[in-house]
Amino acid sequence: MKIAETVVLLQRGEFAESAEWKAIRDTIHEAIKQAEWPVGSGSFTIHPQSGKKSGEGNGVVPIKLKPMQVLKDEGWTLEYPWDVATKAAPAGKKGKGTKPGDIDAAKHFSEGLVVVEWETGNISSSHRAINKMALGLVVKKCIAGVLVVPNMKLAQYLTDRIGNIEEIRPYAPLWENLNIAEGVLELVVIEQDAESSDSPKIPKGKDGRAAEGALTALLNDL
Repeated sequence: MKIAETVVLLQRGEFAESAEWKAIRDTIHEAIKQAEWPVGSGSFTIHPQSGKKSGEGNGVVPIKLKPMQVLKDEGWTLEYPWDVATKAAPAGKKGKGTKPGDIDAAKHFSEGLVVVEWETGNISSSHRAINKMALGLVVKKCIAGVLVVPNMKLAQYLTDRIGNIEEIRPYAPLWENLNIAEGVLELVVIEQDAESSDSPKIPKGKDGRAAEGALTALLNDL
């Protein structure tokens, strides 16, 4: 997988300029580049079919599956339960309150928690992911957050309306102007290495789980 560009929304304080963050960032970027399709090919070749029509286009699981395994081998926790935006139900009212989904990968370092998310949902989930990490910086529950997001060169062949940098970019000034003295918030923009009609389509699965299970089994056999 290629890293097409990096969009730095926030880079403030000593940690952002430290050798420790540079090493962490390099580890994250190298893991992202390990995304591959077909499995075992060593590169990411997409079947060039638009995802706008039902039953067409490609799924998203391999965009994050091998990178997450690479980070796990480096000591990161996958599906990290993070309570940064948890809210209890009001007193005297029914309900369980709200709880955000787990973070794809996270690891504690000397200066704090670093969190990484892969965008495999729609544009609304992109905003939720960035806002969750931004809130983590505001309330000092993390020191850095990274969102991996496709550009349109890749997104056009994935599930329709998947989050992408082109739709996120106009809102960058909002996050760039947050009142945060220390921390990093970064978008890593990805695109495929190649396109080929000979490359199999990435399976979607009715709820994504079937495809993920099949791909996980394949990777475990490598």
